[in-house]
Amino acid sequence: MNMELSGRRKPTPETAHRTPDTDTELSPSVGIGLNAAIVAVAENEPVALVVRGEPDRIGATDILPFGPFDPIEHRTLESGLRAWVHNQTGLDLGYAEQLYTFADRGRHTETDDASPHVVSIGYLALTQAVGHHGLTNGVWRSWYQYFPWEDWRRGRPEIIAHEIEPRLKAWAEKPSAPKAGSSPIPRADRVRICFGLDGMAWDEEKVLERFEMLYEAGLVDEALRDGRGAAREWTDRPKLGLAMQSDHRRILATAISRTRSKIKYRPVVFELMPDEFTLYELQKTVEAILGPHLHKQNFRRLVEGAGLVEPTGDVKTRTGGRPAKLFRFRREVLLERPAPGVRVSAPPVRN
Repeated sequence: MNMELSGRRKPTPETAHRTPDTDTELSPSVGIGLNAAIVAVAENEPVALVVRGEPDRIGATDILPFGPFDPIEHRTLESGLRAWVHNQTGLDLGYAEQLYTFADRGRHTETDDASPHVVSIGYLALTQAVGHHGLTNGVWRSWYQYFPWEDWRRGRPEIIAHEIEPRLKAWAEKPSAPKAGSSPIPRADRVRICFGLDGMAWDEEKVLERFEMLYEAGLVDEALRDGRGAAREWTDRPKLGLAMQSDHRRILATAISRTRSKIKYRPVVFELMPDEFTLYELQKTVEAILGPHLHKQNFRRLVEGAGLVEPTGDVKTRTGGRPAKLFRFRREVLLERPAPGVRVSAPPVRN
């Protein structure tokens, strides 16, 4: 191959001994961070496990369990994650899967920051460990405290109509210069699609897209902390949920999106349930995760018809009501078909 035509630099006696690991020009400093979005359902409320740090510049204290990957100490990325979670919270993780790799620089760094670029690898973990199973540190906090516009269990959240919709529409009308990699879809259309405005349907899985739009528009505290110009333009910027340190609210939004999507084609919801449960308890757990209220009879027909559960023969006595049948997850369904999820969609809700 002609080295000049290929665009590659010819080696010289001075450079022939260099490698990507030793040449700082070729190998800028990069660190690997491990982050865990640990999700459970407690008393019909979807919760995430967070640890508390010193308040940052915007007063945010909540952090997802995290730590750097040590290639000598940790055999794999996941073993490193599990070690950090146990070290920080005392919790031994059960089900966990890699979520996403967050490599953007500038989302949580100072201007002209010369520190190593950190690539964050996020994990999603589902557990029943709420208030037990060795938890020694950290708090369980409803994920709707960070994303109040996602909770549709009592209808459309007022925060959308009162705080989000008018500001996003005003932002969409502002002229904007096209940027490399920006969406070709006009802002106004993106706003309608993401937040289900002007007759568009609400898509419960677009959690990350909605948070990213609020960040881009400068409406969340993290955008102000990160020095985004759009955030400084607002004189009446509202308080839209609790902020998190670093980029952790973005990671949690990704975890919620994944969870809402995955319960429809994999039986992961049963990772959040006790061994025995009533169909009412199962429905409330699914509603807590998805957001909107579900039709009781339709939900029961779907779950029982799909062969996801089987009766235990026992009942659970409820105060003031009839005893309810207890069910368990029917594990044989994993061998019977490839995608045995709770194939329920939130009822179409339009504004």
